[in-house]
Amino acid sequence: MNQERLYQVLMGPHISEKATISAEIDRQMIFKVAKNANKREIKLAVEKLFNVKVEQVQTLMVKGKLKRNRFGYTKKSDWKKAYVRLAEGHDIDLELAD
Repeated sequence: MNQERLYQVLMGPHISEKATISAEIDRQMIFKVAKNANKREIKLAVEKLFNVKVEQVQTLMVKGKLKRNRFGYTKKSDWKKAYVRLAEGHDIDLELAD
């Protein structure tokens, strides 16, 4: 995989209460990824960008919500989420900038 594709696969971390708990307990990080990315690409991207060892990758498609506005209903776009389990002793520190 070329260097350019590495930056296209990972869109960013998915920060939520559930993501924080799974990071502390199960060594799982949750990322928003490109819709066309597969598990092998996600694993390589995380390993090369963060210098960690990945044990397992699970992916799922998140369906966009139906929102109502003054013109009627609109649909938010679908996106893909990846649960990345890190090997024992590896950790990714995601510091949020103020």
